[in-house]
Parts: sequence; structure tokens; C-alpha cells
Amino acid sequence: MQTPYLVWFDTEYTSLELEQAHLVQVAMVVTDFQGQRIAPPEQDFVTPVRLPPDAPVSDFLACECPALVAQARAEAAPDVVSVDALLAARLDELIGPPAAKVKDRPILAGNTIHADWWLAEKFLPRFIARLHYRQLDVSALKILWLGSQQGPEFKKEEAALVQQYLPGWQLPATAQRHDALYDVLCSLAELNFYRQNFLLNMDKKLL
Repeated sequence: MQTPYLVWFDTEYTSLELEQAHLVQVAMVVTDFQGQRIAPPEQDFVTPVRLPPDAPVSDFLACECPALVAQARAEAAPDVVSVDALLAARLDELIGPPAAKVKDRPILAGNTIHADWWLAEKFLPRFIARLHYRQLDVSALKILWLGSQQGPEFKKEEAALVQQYLPGWQLPATAQRHDALYDVLCSLAELNFYRQNFLLNMDKKLL
């Protein structure tokens, strides 16, 4: 594996039944393997995705994220084909055109990232074609951390905690759960949390 980049990615979608789900919002931030930005915050990518007119949304999404649903229902929202092209173009702008060898392409990262990968495979083929076949799922560390009983769960609902593990980063003014950009930053912060509180301790135990 030779890629130096992580593509932090999150999607919001209409249903937990992925076969029936449509994208509502996507966000992307690119870092190096130490979690440092490779571009300023202005180049973070986040956009609603226009829903098909007949696409239903879950009761949960309609109740918890009415503003997001309204954005995805608006005519001004880009459709999924346009979002795929925009994502691919932004990734190319940040790190260059896709490498010829898959092993040299950036790795998709996030929480429960297999769901985002699955939806990207279905709806965002140009974007997914630029990525490594491996994924970095912070949820795997979450499971190990909770199983070790070394400390409390990292709670992304606590913006102050997220900010603590993203020193020098600015959280979105509208930071809240079920916002794709906020969730991307939460995944980054959570990885930093495990690096400081869990992975370092594992290294010490191996010495």
C-alpha cells in the first residue's frame, strides 16, 4: 500500500434499507495518514443530493432532519450524476488524477464506512473508481475500545469533545448529528481519540 491519503467520507440517506435508499447529502475531507488536512477548510466538500420526486424518506429522517430533506427536495440541489462528477473533480483537484494502480489510490475512511461505500458504488461510480479497494473503518476501533472497558464511549453528540480531538480545526456553525460534514469531522476526531487513549497504550503493552 503506497497511498499517502485518506478520503474521509459520509453520506446521509433516506432509509437504513440500503437497497431502497437514496442519497440525501454527501461530504468529503481529504487528509494525510496523520490526519492533517491537505487543503484549507474552504475545499471541504459537502452538498445536498436532489431526491427523485417519488423517493420516500424514513420517518426518522423526516422528523430529525427536515431542513436537510427540504434541501434535497429543492430543484436547486444537484442531482446524483452531477454530485458524482463534482466529487470526482474535487478529488482530482486535491490529489491529482486517479493513479493507474489501485494500490496507489486513496483510502476511503469514516464510521461504518461499508454503508457509504455501498451507496457510492451504486450512485457515485466516478468517485468510487478513484479509490483504493481497502477502507479505514473507525467503527472497528470503537468496538475494540468498548470491549477493552478502558474508558467511556466517544460521543459525537458532544461538540466540545469533538473539538478537543480536532485541535486547530473549525467545526461547522450548524454542527449536529446527521449532517454529513459534521459526521466526517467526528470520525476524524474519534480516530484521534483512539490514537491518544487506546493505540498508544496497546503499543506500550507490546513493549
